[in-house]
Amino acid sequence: MKIGLLSDTHSFLDERVFTYFKDVDEIWHAGDVGDITILEKLSAFKPLVGVYGNIDGTNIRRELPEFQRFERNGVEVLMTHIAGKPGKYSKPLLQEINKNGAPQLFICGHSHILLVKFDPKHQMLWLNPGACGNHGFHTVKTLLRFDLLSGEIKNLEVIEMGVRGKNK
Repeated sequence: MKIGLLSDTHSFLDERVFTYFKDVDEIWHAGDVGDITILEKLSAFKPLVGVYGNIDGTNIRRELPEFQRFERNGVEVLMTHIAGKPGKYSKPLLQEINKNGAPQLFICGHSHILLVKFDPKHQMLWLNPGACGNHGFHTVKTLLRFDLLSGEIKNLEVIEMGVRGKNK
């Protein structure tokens, strides 16, 4: 199963996402969608899993939860928007992990900083795809793409879409 991961669109969806994600089985959005039409476009293209972010209004919060916990191809996944940093987790994330256990794969957004890191304490891989919208302090729009194969995360790719504020 191939996954396309993005975050922090902030009401802007670069059309190149559809090219980069043309071969994925699902798209995961880690919050700060900004505009409900982003969800509509993505879900019309591929199956979509997501969470709301701190900028998202009630229309998006009606569609997406704060936390998503699910399994794909033998990999347990936990997704939320605001998580803190590996080892310095936000209180809601820490409560979720303490209550329901750590997943194999943890997904978040919010920081606008792409981060891939293994957390040895919780034995989970932490993925933050950075930001792919035009709003924020990031300079380069980024995405992640990877495979989930028989309980393993494989073939992780970082995709740089260019300078924030430019469509190409």
